[in-house]
Amino acid sequence: MRDRQYDGQYDGHYDVRGRGPLLLIIPGGAGHPMGLEGAVARLSERFTVVTYDPLGLSRGPLDGPVGDQRVEVWSDRAHRLLDSLLPDGEPARVFGSSSGGIVALDLLARYPQRLRRVLAHEPPSIGVLPDAVRQHAMITEVYEIHRTEGVAAATALLSAGLEGRSWEPGPRPASTAADGGENTRSMPDSQGAQNTPMDIFLGHVLRPFTSHALDLDALKGLSSRLTLGAGRDSRGQLPFRTASLLAEFSGSDFVEFPGGHLGVLQHPVAFTDRLAEAL
Repeated sequence: MRDRQYDGQYDGHYDVRGRGPLLLIIPGGAGHPMGLEGAVARLSERFTVVTYDPLGLSRGPLDGPVGDQRVEVWSDRAHRLLDSLLPDGEPARVFGSSSGGIVALDLLARYPQRLRRVLAHEPPSIGVLPDAVRQHAMITEVYEIHRTEGVAAATALLSAGLEGRSWEPGPRPASTAADGGENTRSMPDSQGAQNTPMDIFLGHVLRPFTSHALDLDALKGLSSRLTLGAGRDSRGQLPFRTASLLAEFSGSDFVEFPGGHLGVLQHPVAFTDRLAEAL
């Protein structure tokens, strides 16, 4: 496990395993690679697997507050990482899932000279959906519920929204209902709570990433290097819809994978074997 610095500033954390062509993995959520051990072990039989952790969450809790994250910052960091690992002119393969898939698409659009193939699995780029306004409103509600009621309630709404299910809020804690939730994040241990991977994802990644406008014109011109993927169990759900529409709009290949949105965690062997074929 290694840290990177750029201009004297922290520039992310990464791990390298295996031998072969370089494959960069950009995890979903807040970028923590938790649960990817089985997939990385399988892929490292064929590739030099570089697992990127943009915020360094796998090192442990962060020291200070985290601000809203930007897709472009993460893809710039990934590009600098590839530059540091590869000889000039040698391209890499990239796999990104969920929020990491959005970063992978931005990386391809802005730095195509560094990439041989990109596979983005269920990137939730809401702007391509015909009901984008309604889905952005759902994401905003998730953000507000996380801010006032915490991770559990926000995650329940997000899961329902992604799956297209109706959702009814559970009973609110008395203190939350009384003050409108304003004081739920002011307890002494609130800083540590807000720096957990799920808190960072819900509070600082979900909204800016799902609202990020991809350069579809650039992706159309790079369609031969791009594959969109989605899980068979996700059919009809928001991430499947965004992936299939992005494939349609960009003219790229579309591949179904075992499992659902977390298929790479649920079925690491079958998923990564399908991934290796597509790359």
